[in-house]
Amino acid sequence: MFTSFHTRVITTWPLSPSGEQFIALSRVSGNDNPLTLCFPRTFKIRLPFLSFSANLTQIQALLHSEAVREVPADPQTSAQPADEVVTPQNLPVSPTVDDAEHPGDDEKLRHTSNTGASVAMGQYDGAEYVTIGEAPTPTVDNFKKVSVLPLIFLIFYEVSGGPFGVEDSVNAAGPFLALLGFLVFPFIWSIPEALITAEMGTMFPENGGYVVWVSSALGPYWGFQQGWMKWLSGVIDNALYPVLFLDYLKSGIPALGGGLPRIFAVLALTLVLTYMNYRGLTIVGWVAVLLGVFSILPFVVMGFVSIPKLEPSRWFVVNIHHVDWNLYLNTLFWNLNYWDSISTLAGEVENPKKTLPKALFYALILVVLGYFFPLLVGTGAVPLDRELWTDGYFSDIAKIIGGVWLRWWIQAAAAMSNMGMFVAEMSSDSFQLLGMAQRGMLPEFFSKRSRYGTPLIGILFSASGVLLLSWLSFQEIVAAENFLYCFGMFLEFIAFVRLRMKYPAASRPYKIPVGTVGSILMCIPPTILICVVLALSSLKVAVVSLVAVVIGLVMQPGLKYVEKRRWLKFSTNANLPDLNISGHGDNDSIVR
Repeated sequence: MFTSFHTRVITTWPLSPSGEQFIALSRVSGNDNPLTLCFPRTFKIRLPFLSFSANLTQIQALLHSEAVREVPADPQTSAQPADEVVTPQNLPVSPTVDDAEHPGDDEKLRHTSNTGASVAMGQYDGAEYVTIGEAPTPTVDNFKKVSVLPLIFLIFYEVSGGPFGVEDSVNAAGPFLALLGFLVFPFIWSIPEALITAEMGTMFPENGGYVVWVSSALGPYWGFQQGWMKWLSGVIDNALYPVLFLDYLKSGIPALGGGLPRIFAVLALTLVLTYMNYRGLTIVGWVAVLLGVFSILPFVVMGFVSIPKLEPSRWFVVNIHHVDWNLYLNTLFWNLNYWDSISTLAGEVENPKKTLPKALFYALILVVLGYFFPLLVGTGAVPLDRELWTDGYFSDIAKIIGGVWLRWWIQAAAAMSNMGMFVAEMSSDSFQLLGMAQRGMLPEFFSKRSRYGTPLIGILFSASGVLLLSWLSFQEIVAAENFLYCFGMFLEFIAFVRLRMKYPAASRPYKIPVGTVGSILMCIPPTILICVVLALSSLKVAVVSLVAVVIGLVMQPGLKYVEKRRWLKFSTNANLPDLNISGHGDNDSIVR
């Protein structure tokens, strides 16, 4: 015989979409029962594997109690008075010893009883759902969210981080085409991508970003493919920053140019920056602000110092027959993309429906000026030698213009900039994995947060990818990530247009002021650019990237099989809106 103990029933809900019935219980008393559940506050306890017609025996077997009876599924009729204790015979009894020790809880339970009954299935009322025997985990509501200024600099570092890495554009095409590219390219690529991110990011203000967009428009299979390609592209991109960091330092510290010192430096840098991500996104955001100011300031000083040496005629040097179009376009593309990456942090942003569009606008201005102004100074103040324009050349220009002190400042700024880009990209990648897990696309352990609110497992996975790929060269990394990124952008543009056509009346806190035809026309120039970048890719990069795409195509069915066999636990966050839009009564219910 089980030892009987008392359970205060608050309310129940109908079946969830996954076939689970929710029964809200308060404190459970009875010291003689080895599985007694005692919570400091009211929890909604998820009883898995119970059908709608779950009988008393099933519930008793799960809770090891004869004190729980089956409660009707109607939330309007199932709520019990807070002062009633339900026994197997359904007879009123005196309060338990546990209740007597916590007299203030009755008032809390009355409030829960009144409000709980009005909570519809699939909605969220702020209570935490836990499986029996499972400890609650930190939620984002317990942590400070990101405000406008840190978000601007997080976007700045997601996309740019300063002019470090633009030198190859001059090497590939000369000063005139390099300057022209950083003026024209934003209109073809950056502005459309930023606008789409603002609209879709406010439409789906949650972690997961573009994964959720594509899932809503094309289904979870293609949403997973988007997540896989974008995450892998982001990890490849992050592997670049330790390389750039050391490339700028090796002119002052030659030992970092190769061998064991370089390997240990990459490892140490990755570990330190990974720990910074672990400590919290708010810290990362304000660190990005400080690093951004420190990284931009020396180029402002260099601009003033270079004024007597500027020769405008140097800006117009061009040789159309001597252009490496592959390197030129890849450099422009790499330096001006990833505007959508910030969408994977939307769930961590304070009032994202207003903050995100504003931050994207100011970041766009900051990024374009951060590229164009240093290029204008560097190409106008120093005699042209295209072969010298490679990674780290801005530090040599600084020495020529201002002396050794300015060179060291530029090198330190480059180092800090690469640190900023690393932490911003890793934050985006790791929160993307958390968002995918909250949607049931990845095992549940990816959604677990550390005590600082950060996705620990996602951070570890992203850091491991960085270490595995950091041995590649700068050009190989840029080409590989661009190839995968292009595939992801195809899906993004399709999702954007499809949602505009299928659900024109859906809630869009920020909406691009164009109709359906305008949306299609806006996506044509960047799509053509994507095709050109893919066509110019080397065979090696194309083969490696296509293999990665194929891995994603088979990985999603594999994870579904794992979920079906229950080898790993998958779950969907009950606080997220339903993406099965077709089941709603009107178009406006797509996001509520």
